[in-house]
Amino acid sequence: MRFSKIPRRCLATAANQRRVPQTIIEKIVQKYAVDLSPGKTIRAGDYVMIQPEHVMTHDNTGPVISKFKSIGATRVHNPSQPVFTLDHDVQNKSPKNLAKYAAIEAFARTHGIDFFPAGRGIGHQVLVEEGYAFPGTLTVASDSHSNMYGGVSCLGTPIVRTDAAALWATGKTWWQVPRIVKVEFRGRLAPGVTGKDVIVALCGSFNKDEVLNAAIEFTGDGIQCLSVDDRLTISNMTTEWGALAGVFPVDPILMEWYEETIKKLSRRTYSSLSSPSIPAPPPHPRINAARLDKLRVTLPNLVSDPDAVYASHLTLDLSTLVPHVSGPNSVKISTPLPALAEKRIPIQKAYLVSCTNARFSDIAAAASVLRSHRVAPDVDFYVAAASSAVQAECEASGDWGALVEAGAKVLPAGCGPCIGLGTGLLEEGETGISATNRNYKGRMGHPKAQAYLASPAVVAASAAKGYICGPDELDAALLPPSAAPAFSIYEQPKSTTLVAEDEAELLEGFPAAFEGPLIFAPQDNLNTDGIYPGKYTYQDDISRERQAEIVMENYDPSFASIVHKLLNNSTSSVEAEQGSATKFGPILISGYNFGTGSSREQAATALLSSGIPLVLAGSFGDIFKRNAINNALVCAECPELLADLTSQFAKGGARGSGGPSGEMTVDMGWWIRVGVDGRVSVKTPDGEKGYKIAPVGTSVQELWTCGGLEGFVLKNIKGQSATKA
Repeated sequence: MRFSKIPRRCLATAANQRRVPQTIIEKIVQKYAVDLSPGKTIRAGDYVMIQPEHVMTHDNTGPVISKFKSIGATRVHNPSQPVFTLDHDVQNKSPKNLAKYAAIEAFARTHGIDFFPAGRGIGHQVLVEEGYAFPGTLTVASDSHSNMYGGVSCLGTPIVRTDAAALWATGKTWWQVPRIVKVEFRGRLAPGVTGKDVIVALCGSFNKDEVLNAAIEFTGDGIQCLSVDDRLTISNMTTEWGALAGVFPVDPILMEWYEETIKKLSRRTYSSLSSPSIPAPPPHPRINAARLDKLRVTLPNLVSDPDAVYASHLTLDLSTLVPHVSGPNSVKISTPLPALAEKRIPIQKAYLVSCTNARFSDIAAAASVLRSHRVAPDVDFYVAAASSAVQAECEASGDWGALVEAGAKVLPAGCGPCIGLGTGLLEEGETGISATNRNYKGRMGHPKAQAYLASPAVVAASAAKGYICGPDELDAALLPPSAAPAFSIYEQPKSTTLVAEDEAELLEGFPAAFEGPLIFAPQDNLNTDGIYPGKYTYQDDISRERQAEIVMENYDPSFASIVHKLLNNSTSSVEAEQGSATKFGPILISGYNFGTGSSREQAATALLSSGIPLVLAGSFGDIFKRNAINNALVCAECPELLADLTSQFAKGGARGSGGPSGEMTVDMGWWIRVGVDGRVSVKTPDGEKGYKIAPVGTSVQELWTCGGLEGFVLKNIKGQSATKA
């Protein structure tokens, strides 16, 4: 914006400045943004520095510690900000893993950081139970399911390991405020329909990236029929829907839930509160009456302005929804349970685990189904509570014992099979049904297994019958017709006001162009499990060389050898010809939503380690893009080139089935040059063709020249030390 073109009267007084309406999400970010220019109002699209209330890391704390130390940091900026929760590989009792856990605890003790050991529960559940995720606050986590905090009206969003290290060292990191999508629930759920059915239906009904990389604000009269557990489930799986956050409002249901939670915390401290001789228990440091009273005072500000702007408005009539099942192997496929039950699909494994659906109400629902049944003899049914507190409550109610008596196999509170770790993984050819959040190919076991997702009651009923079905108690007469739920969408006209680089600049040390052979992965939604398998994620000693060998293993086992061959064939000649002004390496192009899935940064570092300096795609999963930028892997969107390659080199002219002969990675023999100015030139046997991408911005260039965010933070720490000297 050029102020010389604005009439003088517009700048005369503050009274003449127009009020900028904000959504609740923008208001929360405004509260936690730092280093803003005076009078700056946060809007979707803005790049801001944020200082979140808390930052959670789990088993990945070990690598974050290494990053923290490598950037030269010696003390944690604010010890009350980080929270450590060990939850992913808790079944692993090997000396190596136990030593890793001990080192994390030692670091926490040294720096005065809150620490929750293995067995306490899944980090996201712990953060809700212990009040680190609280209404009206901003809490981030180095895990993709931090969206879950939105179930209690906390803006939760994922960061990556390098961000976590930067937060420990400085208390802040960067974030681009996503576009905001309003999702309105109308009507009431029929008996037997749950929050899990809501989000599974949303993922299947709006499966064209309608909320990709957006922050969702849930509204509507239908919210009043959703319990807090339902809301946590829905917010949790907004990650699989493609969003970066999913926030419910503060309402009487939530406030009553917190009042009851305060009572539970009191009972956890004392076995009896009835005697007047017993002094009142000490208040919980984060969930207490005083904080709840303060929240009530701020409630008028914890709502969106009536004229707030949304990128789009989606509606779902809850009264038209029946139980739904997701899959197989994709959350974008959801089927009404009655239709799927008719097929009597046999299962070999069932799971009631994870931060999505292993809370008290979930376990109670499963126990209600199995009290009159036993697990089928040819089915293994695995159960793990979301936390030790949940398990204790279920044991007291008798629900835990009912599941065990019915034949359920108990696992410790933790992620386990959901992340593909420990006991009970799906084997080749098996079919499983799970109350977890992801059914990507290979995530819960063998890539040639089939995985479905459903509510706890449906999972328990399926475990008892040996095939996918609903519980006997589900009254079909009370359900709406088994058809697609009633939904609608309104797209706001595209805005041109989002932050963007005005001109192409070239910082010293950044290459003027990236150049190399072009390879094509004709696949949309190529997720992080496909790029870097989950079984390697928490092996912290895997070298970059080894990462290069296993990159894309779940998607295409031959990918690494293809890239290696291309590097050996042409690296030296091109570098000698172009010099340091050009960065050489094979350039990968893939479909839309590339890198969707978990927050594992190895998905980016493995590609970079293989020799790929730049990835093109139709669009990117935001967490992957963040990991890429933080680790100096350049990403750019080029949908026009993708369309041309799809028409010529994707089987049947559509992505999803490989190349012309079914190959998952296509080497066309083409050469590509991508300039920092956004000019793209592709050389083919038929000649040369040009394309255009957004110029590589200076913020990305600066991180790249520093070797990523880690180097950028180190540079700043050294600068601060020099200034003090």
